[in-house]
Amino acid sequence: RLEEFLKKEVNLKLSTLPDFEKRYIDFSEVEQLMNSINTIPAPCAPVISPQAPNAATGTSLRVCWGLFSDDTVECYQLCYKPVSNERHGDEQAEHTLKVKETYCTITNLLPNTQYEFWVSAINACGISPPSERAVYVTAPSPPTIKSKKIRRCENAALVCWESRDINPVDSYTVEL
Repeated sequence: RLEEFLKKEVNLKLSTLPDFEKRYIDFSEVEQLMNSINTIPAPCAPVISPQAPNAATGTSLRVCWGLFSDDTVECYQLCYKPVSNERHGDEQAEHTLKVKETYCTITNLLPNTQYEFWVSAINACGISPPSERAVYVTAPSPPTIKSKKIRRCENAALVCWESRDINPVDSYTVEL
């Protein structure tokens, strides 16, 4: 019987229904799911620190911030502007810096001036919401001693000075 079977010509063509001949499978949902697994989320908003003691000079401020989460961050965007009730054109302009660390020293500022700061974190997925805004103040300029008004006697001296700052200064320290 085997010999007879092998002598016969066998048709190996399989018949398929027309529904299956040009069938495409849509993998877009699976691809989206796979991509979402491999991506990192956009970071949460950083938390800006209040001004630390001795973090200011007359023309510079050191601003610090941090994250309360384990977000992946490539860099930070630090924004600042002077605080003022009046509009002065360029003085009210916002400044933006890209920073790699969680701190930055900003220079070329005005003495005895309040500045408002806020920061956002950036990674490959996007930018975080901005932090709360924090107000920092530069140190006042040293006063100018009025040498023509100095008076002295055996047990006392009168020294007069004037501030070069627009904003009022809280107090002065006189060293002898």
